[in-house]
Amino acid sequence: MPPRHSMSDKVALFLALVIVAALGADYVFADLSNSLFLARKLSDLRVYIAFWR
Repeated sequence: MPPRHSMSDKVALFLALVIVAALGADYVFADLSNSLFLARKLSDLRVYIAFWR
């Protein structure tokens, strides 16, 4: 059986910083309109997936 790879603390911190930086840039440049669009689309996807469950 191959060894299991887990996410290290450094990788998790890097991903968190990238997400926070993207949200910050969206707030500064687009007043969170892009994040709101993505949240709505993800909500629609969740409803669509729940329909096929």
